[in-house]
Amino acid sequence: MNIHWLLRLAHWARHPSSPRQMALIAGVILLCLLLVGIERTWGWPEALTVTPGGRTSFMR
Repeated sequence: MNIHWLLRLAHWARHPSSPRQMALIAGVILLCLLLVGIERTWGWPEALTVTPGGRTSFMR
């Protein structure tokens, strides 16, 4: 771990965020975990899968 991150963590421990900001962070983390759970349960949508070659394969 970098010394910069240790100093940031120490500052965050001494000056914690407001409850509203902590609720926002927790909400974003929960949303990410929900999306990961949905993706693992039902799989990745075919429409969002990247086509190998991209647009250049259509141009040839």
